[in-house]
Amino acid sequence: MLRQELQHKLQQKLSPQQIQLMKLVQLPTVAFEQRIKEEMEENPALDDQPDYSEDEMLESNKDDYDDYEDQNEPERDSIDEVDINIDEYLSDDEYPSYKSYTNNYSSDDEEKKVPYAQGKSFYDYLTSQLHTFRIDEDDLKIADFLIGNLDEDGYLRRDLQSIVDDMAFSSNIYTEVSVLENLLTNYIQKLDPVGVGARDLKECLLIQLENKTQTETVELAHDLLAKSFDAFTKKHYKKLMQKHGITEDELREAISEVERLNPKPGKAFGGNTKIIEHIVPDFTIRIINGELDLSLNGRNTPQLYVSREYSEMFDTYKKTEKKSKEQKKAVLFVKQKLDAAKWFIDAIIQRQNTLMITMEAIMDYQREYFLTGDEREIRPMILKDIAEIIDMDISTVSRVANSKYVNTPYGTFLIKDLFSESMTNEDGEEVSTREIKRILEDIVDQENKLKPLTDEKLAKMLKEKGYAIARRTVAKYREQLNIPVARLRKEI
Repeated sequence: MLRQELQHKLQQKLSPQQIQLMKLVQLPTVAFEQRIKEEMEENPALDDQPDYSEDEMLESNKDDYDDYEDQNEPERDSIDEVDINIDEYLSDDEYPSYKSYTNNYSSDDEEKKVPYAQGKSFYDYLTSQLHTFRIDEDDLKIADFLIGNLDEDGYLRRDLQSIVDDMAFSSNIYTEVSVLENLLTNYIQKLDPVGVGARDLKECLLIQLENKTQTETVELAHDLLAKSFDAFTKKHYKKLMQKHGITEDELREAISEVERLNPKPGKAFGGNTKIIEHIVPDFTIRIINGELDLSLNGRNTPQLYVSREYSEMFDTYKKTEKKSKEQKKAVLFVKQKLDAAKWFIDAIIQRQNTLMITMEAIMDYQREYFLTGDEREIRPMILKDIAEIIDMDISTVSRVANSKYVNTPYGTFLIKDLFSESMTNEDGEEVSTREIKRILEDIVDQENKLKPLTDEKLAKMLKEKGYAIARRTVAKYREQLNIPVARLRKEI
């Protein structure tokens, strides 16, 4: 049965301009520069070279076309023939030159360029070595396929039978597991870096030990891994000494030998295609005469202007008494591009204002830390604290904090690392969880490695220092700090 009814709904919708602004705010400096280049390629109404002299630009800003209407146009009968109400795009007093450039560095600053090294990818490095061997052409194709299946750590984690099936299906190469096994062990696992092509950690470490100069310690380390890998990784030292009939000193030397091995040989290349990664800070905080000075990295952001060529099209349009249908379509296209250009320039300016306002609030909130560099001075701070100060949404603060880096006298780090929850100590003071984690690290560093402290003992020691937290919370903090459990921290 059909029926009509009224419903009240409260909806919040973002305009395209707001969505564009939020996307720009989220971008770090390098990605932001790339986004500007893409927009300039897509929108011919944007230009990074001003076509105006200073006098022309000032004169253009005095013009006012907001009230312009074409009085000579007849009444239209169709949507296609609807004329356009022309807005003035070049006389906005708020942004006279439509500049998006941030001139926040001193004139005597040197422009420094970071050199990028050119090199081979991990895959190319391995295949170039492989092709130096005398291998049958068909086997060489199979070996290349095997190298292509290595992960970024240098491991072959796929089952050989599945690789055989994959080659038959995708490359029309038919072979057997025994052929792959032979190529893997006799060729690929002989390549540099040593340990590449292993199928698990145990095999990777054994390959590296086999390629070292054979001494009693190396042979013992190989024997321990080959026959007692599980007990070795779990640090069951007494069982290892009893089983292999060795002394504590001999075991200690063997462990030291294993610790010098590389568990992830492929990591030396930082990935299969990635050669170098350079962090470009979005903000810089300096101490000048005892005061904090904040600047936004805008050096590589070009000045953007609305194209003079496109603006002159409107002058031509105003002087035309009768316009054809094609002219109206052309003007509609120009209007859309000018709208997009103005919105984009406006979004850039708003982005810079948003970033500066947010970072200034964070800097003021953590003033003592930025002045001293002492992590104990970091105040508990959550996104809501900054959002309330700058009167913006929490999501905006999150976009700034999660993807931006700040350069300080004490190093460059993610802004989000400054945020932490708080807890109250026995004196009733609010302390940052970062401070508790630092104290936890100090306790673990100073513990007796022969008898590492359990989480329960760590919680007890923290309580003695005035931080009453539960054992499970200690375990959570320990995992966040990448500190292993007590058993795995044991040394002999």
